[in-house]
Amino acid sequence: MANEKRFEGKRAIVTGGASGIGMGVSARLAGEGARVAIWDMNDEALSAAREKIGPGAVTIRVDITDPDAVQAACEETRTALGGIDILVASAGITGPNTTVWEYPVDAWRQVIDVNLNGLFYCNRAVVPVMLAGGYGRIVNVASVAGKEGNPNASAYSASKAAVIGLTKSLGKELAKNNITVNCVTPAAVRTPIFDQMSQTHIDFMLSKIPMGRFGTVEEVTALITWLASEECSFTTGGVFDVSGGRATY
Repeated sequence: MANEKRFEGKRAIVTGGASGIGMGVSARLAGEGARVAIWDMNDEALSAAREKIGPGAVTIRVDITDPDAVQAACEETRTALGGIDILVASAGITGPNTTVWEYPVDAWRQVIDVNLNGLFYCNRAVVPVMLAGGYGRIVNVASVAGKEGNPNASAYSASKAAVIGLTKSLGKELAKNNITVNCVTPAAVRTPIFDQMSQTHIDFMLSKIPMGRFGTVEEVTALITWLASEECSFTTGGVFDVSGGRATY
């Protein structure tokens, strides 16, 4: 059972926080006492998130592929919340489902720009604020595809593998600063991101999960919020599976 006061007094950013896993994390953090800045590009979803979460949330429209916009959003968040203790970097896109040799170059660049570069900009922006406050929890959302590589999803798999590497590097860099940096590697979870995938690819992902079902937002949220909590004090640079038995290492 969730501890209702676990995040009392904490200030959090959740990117992609207006839908899917990000929305689940935003709602749970706010429900357990945090003040949450929800970063997203979808105005309609941001309005719905603000209505659902209420006064514990600040909503900010930000394009994470623009480093200047990320820095401005970080400053706006710090002013609004009085600091930043937690970053959950959950924004991401899948890109098309096709082979490497047929992959559109522009689509490749877009996936890398959102899933890797955008996440880097967000991590980079919050660290100085966390260092000044002497505390921080960063949770990056990768994917089991980043560990195993999904066929017909090369850009997505490559971007998520890079997120794992970035997480390990930053975790080591901050290991002595009371700031932990970890990532989660979910298998498929039925969220609006499925709308970006072909049915064939969805069926393939399900076939790889030994439990024979997709994960739930609540299951992934439970792991992310532990990693974002004070309890996660001796774990950094870690990669945490939530894959229904799919992950093999």
